[in-house]
Amino acid sequence: MRELSLDRLRTLLAVADLRSFAAAAKALHLAPPTVTLHVAELESRLGARLLLRGRGAVVPTAIGAALIERARRVLAEADEAIDAVRRQVAGRTGRVRLGASTGAIAHLLPQALEALGQSHPDIDVQVAVLTSEETLARLSAGTLDIGLVALPQPPVAGLRVQRWRRDPVMAFVPAAWAPPQRITPAWLAARPLILNDQSTRLSRLSADWFAAAGEHPRARIELNYNDAIKSLVGAGYGAALLPQEASAPPPEPRILMRPLKPTLWRPLGLAHRVGGDEGATGHVLQVLLQLRQG
Repeated sequence: MRELSLDRLRTLLAVADLRSFAAAAKALHLAPPTVTLHVAELESRLGARLLLRGRGAVVPTAIGAALIERARRVLAEADEAIDAVRRQVAGRTGRVRLGASTGAIAHLLPQALEALGQSHPDIDVQVAVLTSEETLARLSAGTLDIGLVALPQPPVAGLRVQRWRRDPVMAFVPAAWAPPQRITPAWLAARPLILNDQSTRLSRLSADWFAAAGEHPRARIELNYNDAIKSLVGAGYGAALLPQEASAPPPEPRILMRPLKPTLWRPLGLAHRVGGDEGATGHVLQVLLQLRQG
């Protein structure tokens, strides 16, 4: 026996605590000769007597008592390590890496994270602000576990993308413009626009919405951050097309939010690796699917 065995240490502790080889054998569900062998192997490995068999009880020697004191700490740490691993395997704890756009992070993820915190407080979700293309690339590379992506997306080997929710795209217009109750492509194209930059799926959805009506407006400025866009709308710099999640607060008084005519929707998908829905990742996916709609 080159190293001290945890099983042998457990046997030693049982004998010392119960003060009996026979009682230790019964408690550990071992044959009495096995308990004797475990202690003998420890004594042989250390070259010292660990236990004294006195009248009616077994007591540790000075060396045995010193080893027992340290063995308790070692075994306690080993038990904690095993329990931590088991909890992670069972999905009760662990780290989950999630990629999403700023809009989803601001108004959708907080609901999911609050629910997750109540049911699985030891799961750590690390969020990265990414475009859909970046999210899918990181999922494929294994550096991300879950992604919230715009739809549609081309198939990617090894990834599963399922429809998650659908939110309406609304016109956010400076209140001073006195906009109509429903906003058409022609009305909006005639005014300064603040749009998402061309790397985003929302930019393409917006361009298609305008193009279907024969309009091809150019944005006054392109941004990727919805809160910054809304601030510019409130300042009267231009109008914007943005998705409105059900949980999002209403815009500030300087902004009027109007539905579009025709209606435009922003669909989102939930992406993860095939077979990657186990443990902590599986619990995060379940919570996100509770927000599923449309």
